[in-house]
Amino acid sequence: MEASAHGMTAPPAVYEIGGQRFEIGSRGFAEAIAEAHAAHQRPRCMCLRSGDGQGVEMYVARLGDGYIVKRMPDTGSHHAPDCSSYEPPAEFSGVGQVLGSAITEDPATGETTLKLDFPLTKMPGRSQMPPAGGDGDRVTSDGTRLSLRGLLHYLWDQAELTRWHPGFAGKRTWGTVRRHLLLAAEDKIARGGSLQSRFYIPELFSVEQRDAINARRTAQWAQFIAAPGKPQHLMLLIAEVKEIVPARYGFKAVVKHVPDLAFALDERLYRRLGRRFESELLLWSATEDIHMVMVASFTVASSGMPSIVELSLMPVTRCWLPVEDGFEKQLVERLVTDGRSFVKGLRYNLGTGCALASAALTDCAGSAPLLFIVRAGGEDSERHLQTLVPSVPLWLWHPASEAIPVLPPRQPHAARATDPSTEPR
Repeated sequence: MEASAHGMTAPPAVYEIGGQRFEIGSRGFAEAIAEAHAAHQRPRCMCLRSGDGQGVEMYVARLGDGYIVKRMPDTGSHHAPDCSSYEPPAEFSGVGQVLGSAITEDPATGETTLKLDFPLTKMPGRSQMPPAGGDGDRVTSDGTRLSLRGLLHYLWDQAELTRWHPGFAGKRTWGTVRRHLLLAAEDKIARGGSLQSRFYIPELFSVEQRDAINARRTAQWAQFIAAPGKPQHLMLLIAEVKEIVPARYGFKAVVKHVPDLAFALDERLYRRLGRRFESELLLWSATEDIHMVMVASFTVASSGMPSIVELSLMPVTRCWLPVEDGFEKQLVERLVTDGRSFVKGLRYNLGTGCALASAALTDCAGSAPLLFIVRAGGEDSERHLQTLVPSVPLWLWHPASEAIPVLPPRQPHAARATDPSTEPR
């Protein structure tokens, strides 16, 4: 999570910088973090004060023409649950497997280097399915490199789209999702180059702006058109799927906000898609209020037509919160309906057999309770969970034998938050 001088998440973070305390957005805050960056000083978040009263160490990094305060690597669980820098303990999330190996943050530069287990260049040949994180046709990733799904989950986390507060309802649109994904990719490096420059995330379509939107897309894609006899640099797509259907030749993926063209798939990729993502596709087809988000690498032909090389799918709710199956959908919708504040857990590279906290409640007194769904056959995982961090409260739901249990009570008069997806950053 990040907080900048240009936007706020709440309760407003208070940082100690150079012996003075500043609330985000307060007078002098922008100047203070700029000076801290120049002097290589480390601000401290005062959400929780340690025994010496020093708070939790942060660092300052550049963001465009300004600066942001970011948490130090692997310190999210050191913050108060209602702090904007809080993250659940890494051992209960898929990020724990990849942090420090596939994901390396450099506080000195503010850049994050990502190691990927899929190519960013392609010689002429066949498309393929990614090792989507432990389940599928290839051996599970060992955590030293991000799968395609892992990359999507990481960016969704970094864009703060896994966070929810009642005040967010009705305010998350594709436009805000797109803006925050691009911001999340801004300081990420992969294979020695900027990751953001490779991303195509469709703009919100407007008939009045059609020509301008198409011109910007054409200009971006022109940089990735294949040169004869040379490896082709791949682009990366994040978009909402409208349909994946047979075409006149092969198959095609039609995505929302791109009405004038489709992304080609060959038959091999299409057939494996149905097998690998059967549960995701069933959830999507059975539920009208599920969006299907696709992440894909793709080529651009000399004709300007795109063809998908690899892809992965992620169902999300109407609030753009990722869900794995119908049980998670029930739980997430219950949390939203009950007006709870929480952080949604993501699997990254982990296989489905690994225990994962579906959510962490951030509106409770004390430590944030972690919510687990114990599916049929997961009893061994349940016993293992009880031994990991005894101080962390766990909430368990066995959907095969019970309705959703009573949720941990919220803290009275918990502070309200401003949706980071509706604030400029």
